[in-house]
Amino acid sequence: MKKIKRRDFIRSIGVSLVGGSILASNVASSDVKTQFKWKMVTSWPKNFPGLGVGAENLAKIINQLSNNRIKVKVFGANELVPPLEVFDFVAGGGAELGHSGAYYWKGKSQACQFFSSVPFGMNAQEMNAWLYYGGGLKLWEKLYKKFNLIPRPAGNTGVQMGGWFNKKISSPKDLKGLKMRIPGLGGEVLAKAGGVPITLPGTELFTALQTGAIDATEWVGPYNDRAFGLHKAAKYYYYPGWHEPGPTLECTINKDAYEQLPSDLKFIIDISCKAANIDMLADYTSKNNQALQFLISEGIKINEFPKQVMKFLKKISEEVIDKIGKTDAITQEVYTSYKKFQEEVTPWTNLSEKSYINFRE
Repeated sequence: MKKIKRRDFIRSIGVSLVGGSILASNVASSDVKTQFKWKMVTSWPKNFPGLGVGAENLAKIINQLSNNRIKVKVFGANELVPPLEVFDFVAGGGAELGHSGAYYWKGKSQACQFFSSVPFGMNAQEMNAWLYYGGGLKLWEKLYKKFNLIPRPAGNTGVQMGGWFNKKISSPKDLKGLKMRIPGLGGEVLAKAGGVPITLPGTELFTALQTGAIDATEWVGPYNDRAFGLHKAAKYYYYPGWHEPGPTLECTINKDAYEQLPSDLKFIIDISCKAANIDMLADYTSKNNQALQFLISEGIKINEFPKQVMKFLKKISEEVIDKIGKTDAITQEVYTSYKKFQEEVTPWTNLSEKSYINFRE
């Protein structure tokens, strides 16, 4: 049999993105015996818009491109494991795949947070560029190797909203004592600003906000915030999401399980994650505006953070991130790479994307 080159294999797959789903048009239709039955655990409610659907979409891509040689079954948050225990569960072999956000694992290593989102850091396009072509993914793999995991970018929401607040934010003083659900580096910045960062899974946000257990919460943006009904629990909706300008979602793969795969199935896993990564960003770009118009029709006022608040947060963000970036050798290596790439890519982003949008407006 003639050996198929990788580029010919990709061409033969003929992957088409249609209506948010991915169809493998050239995969043989005949039944093939399933060789690997895998589980995927997630930090999101089952089929939750954007995040949960993104995990389901990833599973479908893997199933279809492998012609069901790999059969992935998705479990939502709390179906097999609590949302903030995905990392350990996959690392230990309880499931072969996980879908979550790397900033939840800062207790494992402070470096994890740089692979999710950095306050006043890179946007989605820039993050993808760093990960795929700037050495970011290699560092991510290096970090996760000791946990018996292989990471892959598997989604991005784009720039998020600043969050829902039960009081108006007029100056930096209003951040003092503020109890806010905000994970990762954004939470560290809020703490330095005098606030109280709290990490909660999405399913607990509405009740916590409504009962006053927290004063504010960020989640994602209009698409997901509407789904949780957060507009019914708080009246001040702020932008922009300074804390998560380009949040990458991750697929964690149990290293032992991955290494048992033949080379073509490993490649399918990698390509499927990349396809899901691109698809989720398109989904959010499409759906956020629709949800935003709904919220406005419901009487929600969209508030911009005052300039003095943003300047204050940016200043202390630089201080916090620089300190955390020097925690240990691996964190410093990741931080140095991230910072260098952002400095190099920013002039082009300003010259192209930023200037174009300014003129368009």
